[in-house]
Amino acid sequence: MPFLISPVLTPKVFTGRPQPILATGDGLHLRRWRSEDAAAVFEVFQDPVMHQWHARAADSEEEVAGWVRDWHQAWEEGREAQWAVVDADSDRLLGRVALREIRLDDGMAEVAYWTVPAARGRGVAARATTTLARWALDEIGFHRLELLHAVRNEASCRVASRSGFALEGTKRSAILHPDGWHDMHLHARVRGD
Repeated sequence: MPFLISPVLTPKVFTGRPQPILATGDGLHLRRWRSEDAAAVFEVFQDPVMHQWHARAADSEEEVAGWVRDWHQAWEEGREAQWAVVDADSDRLLGRVALREIRLDDGMAEVAYWTVPAARGRGVAARATTTLARWALDEIGFHRLELLHAVRNEASCRVASRSGFALEGTKRSAILHPDGWHDMHLHARVRGD
C-alpha cells in the first residue's frame, strides 16, 4: 500500500555527514562527544540531582565510554544526535543536549538536556537547547520538536519556556523515575515558531 505523503526527512540528514559544531554565539559550543569526556560524564552522573530526574545511572567510566561509542553510532544511523555542551574557550564540559526518539518520516524528535552542577542556574541548558532547536528546525528541516520533563522539575520547565517551547499539556503518570511515576509536562516547538 503506497503512502500518500512523502517523508519529511530522509536518513541523508545524518548518514555520512560529520556531526557539526554548533555555536550559541555567547560562549558555548555544542560539539561531538569524545572518548576523553567519559570521566566528566561519569562524575556528573554521581550527582543526586541527576538521580532524581533521570532513569539512568553510571557505574564506571568504562560504561560511559560505551555510551559515547553508542552516541556516535546513533548519529550515523539517524536514531539520536547527542552533543557535549562546552565552554567555547576552555572546552570544559558544561552539559549535554540531544535529539532523541527521532522520527525522520514525520520530521519529529524529542529534545533532552542536562547540565553539570557548576553550570546550573547560568542559562546553559536554555542557550544550548535554543541553538539545537534552531539548527534542527531551520537548517535540517525538522517540523516538530518535543520536550518532556517531570512536572515537579521546575528548573526544566523554565529551560523549556526560555528556549521557546510552548507548554501543550500534561501527560499523566507518564514516566517512571526511581521514586515512582511522574506526570510530565509536554512542551513543543514547530517550524515557524
